[in-house]
Amino acid sequence: MRWALVSDGSRVNGVVHARALRAYLAHLAVERGSSPNTLRSYAADLRRYLDHLHAGGIEDLAVVRESDVTAFLAALRSGPVPLAASSTARALAAVRGLHRFATREGLVPVDVTRSVVPPALPKRLPRTLTVDQVEQLLAGCIGDGPVALRDRALLELLYSTGARISEAVGIDLDDLDLAERAVLLRGKGGKQRIVPVGRPAVAAVEAYRVRARPVLAERGRGTAALLLNARGARLSRQSAWHALRAAAEIAGVEADVSPHTLRHCFATHLLAGGADVRVVQELLGHASVTTTQVYTHVTVDSLREVYATAHPRARG
Repeated sequence: MRWALVSDGSRVNGVVHARALRAYLAHLAVERGSSPNTLRSYAADLRRYLDHLHAGGIEDLAVVRESDVTAFLAALRSGPVPLAASSTARALAAVRGLHRFATREGLVPVDVTRSVVPPALPKRLPRTLTVDQVEQLLAGCIGDGPVALRDRALLELLYSTGARISEAVGIDLDDLDLAERAVLLRGKGGKQRIVPVGRPAVAAVEAYRVRARPVLAERGRGTAALLLNARGARLSRQSAWHALRAAAEIAGVEADVSPHTLRHCFATHLLAGGADVRVVQELLGHASVTTTQVYTHVTVDSLREVYATAHPRARG
């Protein structure tokens, strides 16, 4: 049996397989700028895939057939420890990436994964809070200290703009235009968008910027970040998440509150209020409107409940 080392020090069956895997992981790291977590996940999925091929006597990607790929997916779903559909879909994404790269580099004549269909993922509607619950959550940011004022500004911004937590902590002072009540957000893939900011959020940000940020900034080495931690550096996503959970606990919000909760609430409440789905798509920074349309299911469910209890022909 021949073994070869891949870039992370682990072993993969087959010298040809290992060479393709090394080249692909290097491509992801250098040219695509993939994160260490992504590289680890892809490496693990692809090691499993290449070992599956080796067990079937396949030592060269050039002879892999579409049926070999589908057999691998079937093995993932029915093995001793069956993978969920989402994990299987992630593994297929890694396999597709490897074959696409190998085709482009001339290592294989054709990409056999092009027609492979990923397993259907269960439709999970985003968890949201009611407007009253959001008000209750925002009321959980109490106190006049620098951290309390910062957390209030953070939560108000998240709900007012629909920003991802990573986008919110990435806001710099120059990104804010409080006079125009707008903020520049930097989204996935470096895409930027300008989003309106509501009056309560403007008031919370201004109170933080004037009364709290200078105090926090004195403890650091100077940064353009709007939201600072207790050491005067840019607030991290983890710290922002803890601030959100702490506010929920103080406010007595029993619903599960995640880093994306206020983003989901932003979209759902806009649509429930009559906003066009295309407008919400632009505000959220979604590349496709189909991503945004998941929120229409939430609002339809709430409308159906109202209809069932209010319309005379809905009963019985």
